Amino acid sequence: MIRTHARFLCCAAALTASFPAAAQTPPAATTQAAPALPSYATVARQVIAAPLIIDARVRSATRVKDAQATGLPTGRARFYIEADVLALIRGNSAVPARISYLADVPLDSRGRVPKLKKQRVLLFARPIAAAPDQVQLTGSDSQRNWLPELDSRVRGIAREVLAADAPAAITGVGNAFHVPGSLPGEGETQIFLMTARGDQISLQILRRPGQRASWSVSTGDFIDESAGAPPKDTLLWYRLACGLPAQMPASALESEDPANARIAAEDYALVLRELGACA
Repeated sequence: MIRTHARFLCCAAALTASFPAAAQTPPAATTQAAPALPSYATVARQVIAAPLIIDARVRSATRVKDAQATGLPTGRARFYIEADVLALIRGNSAVPARISYLADVPLDSRGRVPKLKKQRVLLFARPIAAAPDQVQLTGSDSQRNWLPELDSRVRGIAREVLAADAPAAITGVGNAFHVPGSLPGEGETQIFLMTARGDQISLQILRRPGQRASWSVSTGDFIDESAGAPPKDTLLWYRLACGLPAQMPASALESEDPANARIAAEDYALVLRELGACA
């Protein structure tokens, strides 16, 4: 018993030292509601940021005293958790059958801690090089109650992220221009985006007299106007909706005629509206 307690204190101290800054962000609310399916954008952000995604079952959960829980947000309790690994959803190397980690868990509306033992969870984590049997959660909500719908969404996004043709993160707008057509109200805008890997991604917006403007996205060296807009809740939609700046940068239109630059900026705003907010 003494050796077990000593191991807990040692491991908790080590994990606390490396606990991510994101875990210290106070939650918007402290009331624990029934598990709900997070948005696609929320899950995509977590999948992209997590080198390890683990399906696990909590074996034991020991509460860390608040006085020892550095940076503990209001309305949460920190636990040192040991869990049995059920499946490794994402990861380049095997993980032990049993792992330990720290988690800041929301309290319920009465300030009580939830029952964690035997609970099935999905973990978004990173390995700790000096301790193969320990992991570090990537953020304050990186332990989520397992739901079949959530499991399916996580696995689907992980496949998208790891695919050879996965779209890269968008880092900005390179340049944009509008070419008027031969008829009033006709024209085409092309917007070339910058990405983290240098991949080619561009937007095309077509205007036709008496018709609603339409747009498409191309992810290669060739412009494919028939590709259309990306379906919502796909990785390409996420990259655009969550990566594009809120307004067309003036630097992207420096070489444009003022009238054409105005139309290009309007077409860019159209794309943002149709993508919708990054939840």
